[in-house]
Amino acid sequence: MKALEEAYRSHFGRNEGLYHIFSPYRICPLGAHVDHQHGLVTGFAIDKGVDLLFSVRDDARVSLVSLTFDGDVEFDIDTPSLVKQGNWGDYARGAKYALRKRFALTKGIDGVIRGSLPVGGLSSSAAVLIAYVMAFAKANNISLQPFEVVKIASEAEREYIGLNNGILDQACIALGKKDGLLFLDCDSDEYRIIKRNPSMPDFEIGIFFSGLTRSLVNSDYNLRVFECKTAAWNMLAYKQSPLRPFEKTFLRDVPKSVFEETRDIMPARFARRAEHFYSEYRRVRQGVTAWETGNLQLFGKLSFDSCESSIHNYECGSPELIAIYEIMRPLKGVYGGRFSGAGFKGAVIALVDPAEKENIERALTEQYLARFPEYESTFRIFWVRPADGASLSEHKLQAGDMN
Repeated sequence: MKALEEAYRSHFGRNEGLYHIFSPYRICPLGAHVDHQHGLVTGFAIDKGVDLLFSVRDDARVSLVSLTFDGDVEFDIDTPSLVKQGNWGDYARGAKYALRKRFALTKGIDGVIRGSLPVGGLSSSAAVLIAYVMAFAKANNISLQPFEVVKIASEAEREYIGLNNGILDQACIALGKKDGLLFLDCDSDEYRIIKRNPSMPDFEIGIFFSGLTRSLVNSDYNLRVFECKTAAWNMLAYKQSPLRPFEKTFLRDVPKSVFEETRDIMPARFARRAEHFYSEYRRVRQGVTAWETGNLQLFGKLSFDSCESSIHNYECGSPELIAIYEIMRPLKGVYGGRFSGAGFKGAVIALVDPAEKENIERALTEQYLARFPEYESTFRIFWVRPADGASLSEHKLQAGDMN
């Protein structure tokens, strides 16, 4: 926080009227790649994320500095968003875009933002968007419920940033609780926090970065979304069912029985995408029961099975991610894990026994770098725990920092 405070004071010279937003990163142990098809998902917010320190201006100007990316960003909040600029400021402009569809915005902010982990697989883009939505809302005296923040941030990412995602990322970040698992139905938007069973063994979450970062907009993420929708269209057409517009077609709307009847007559690529959706739906339901009963071993196995389906049915994963998964799976103390995020480069996550994490880190590092020595300087391992969702609070500088 000290670096954030020093950067804020250096750029904006104010010591009062400050607010701090912490917007956590998220992981999804079960429910991979199905939120955009209105599936069932689970997730945690974690205790690493994005910090935004800001103050409210008297005019409409937004002035932002990043400790993660180069260049300053400035724009007016009371004018329509222009086309994307191709830099980190697009996420602030996207938040403005989605909020302006609903509210009049007249006051900007001065802010400094920083991410605490490397980009890749933890939905840092969603965390940043939620931070900006909350900050702009605060500046303009707009009261938002957590699920409203979810919807607005998701809309900003789809319509302005150009990523055809669902609401998994934003929901985990805004709704997460440190003592429970988020279970969300992306069709009805119904959700609940399932408290951790007292009989469940302790665990920590390993974040294993491959050393590669990626942008989902430039990956095959959007292609996979279109393939899932095409699979749904194929099944409906074979059954001579009415077709909806493509953007309103989802695998959730097609019963699994129809998939069983049509899987062998549709192109194999689309059948694999549908197979992942229906099998992941089953795994999430089984995983929720395992979590409720404190069966971390079964919950972890289902997460492993999810990753297998991601590799073979959803066909995501780079050679680096697959190597991390193959190395970690048999290690003692690893309950389960899968690719994090969309599974294109980025990271792998695992639920692990804290007593074994040093051995896991040592073995994984040695074996991974033996295969990919070119990532010696960028491969990283972090240990995190579940955390509460995004929060906003008043922030006071320490007396000694106000000189």
